[in-house]
Amino acid sequence: MKKAGFILVLLLSFFTIALAQVQSDIEYGKVGDETLLLDVSSPNGDGPFPIALIVHGGGWTRGDKQGDEKVLFGPLTDANFVWFSINYRLAPKNRWPGCFEDVKTAVKWVKANAGKYKGDPNRIAIFGYSAGGQLASLAAVTADKDTAVQALVGLAPPTDLVFDSLRRGNVSTYLRDLFGLQGPDVNTPSTVQILWDCSPINHLKSGLPPVLLVHGTADKSVPYQLSLNFKARLDAFGVPCEIITIKGAQHRIADWNKYDSDFTKKIIDWLNKTLSKK
Repeated sequence: MKKAGFILVLLLSFFTIALAQVQSDIEYGKVGDETLLLDVSSPNGDGPFPIALIVHGGGWTRGDKQGDEKVLFGPLTDANFVWFSINYRLAPKNRWPGCFEDVKTAVKWVKANAGKYKGDPNRIAIFGYSAGGQLASLAAVTADKDTAVQALVGLAPPTDLVFDSLRRGNVSTYLRDLFGLQGPDVNTPSTVQILWDCSPINHLKSGLPPVLLVHGTADKSVPYQLSLNFKARLDAFGVPCEIITIKGAQHRIADWNKYDSDFTKKIIDWLNKTLSKK
């Protein structure tokens, strides 16, 4: 029985791989001596297919394009999406706005090169998990015509950095590393301004692309309330926004299936509805 189960897993894995062509470590930019890399998966068939651009988490200081966000790869492949998963410059070696600039560079690169990978540059959803959610959200809501996307999926995204610091009573180590803040007391007006400027919630306006938020109610790293606040502000501007609430789930995306085994299906359903060809 165990042998049969193992063979079944291998067959399913092979079937998923056979549905797509995966290429790793493709250069999408270069800053100084640092090469910016991404992985891409293209479905079999002619296309053009919708695109998912994934920005990993890790507190702006760690993480990788093949991290916990891999839970999204299979469902996106099965749904005939071209997906790109990017690396970006990390703190403290690289301060803000390096990582944010890299995300915008990636969006431009994906739009310019979509056809090479059978992707549709007019049907792009940018995903961001945790710190990557802040980057993806800020990129989506401040985009110009060169970086515009058609949908935003925020996975436990810290969309209000001022709120985060107020609840902690101080600025987190992650944000200190990201912005190069030093000293025992960095709660100054200039720090608040930096955090305000980098908070997606403060850049919302009408006409933004539809937004999907996915968040666990027991998240202690990025409280669920942040997504409720973000949705309320989007609603006020008339921007379509939905929340997939994962009851009892904490912050780690790799564990969300334990609380809602259908959460990736719900994401795919929303994407298919939002990015459907008119």
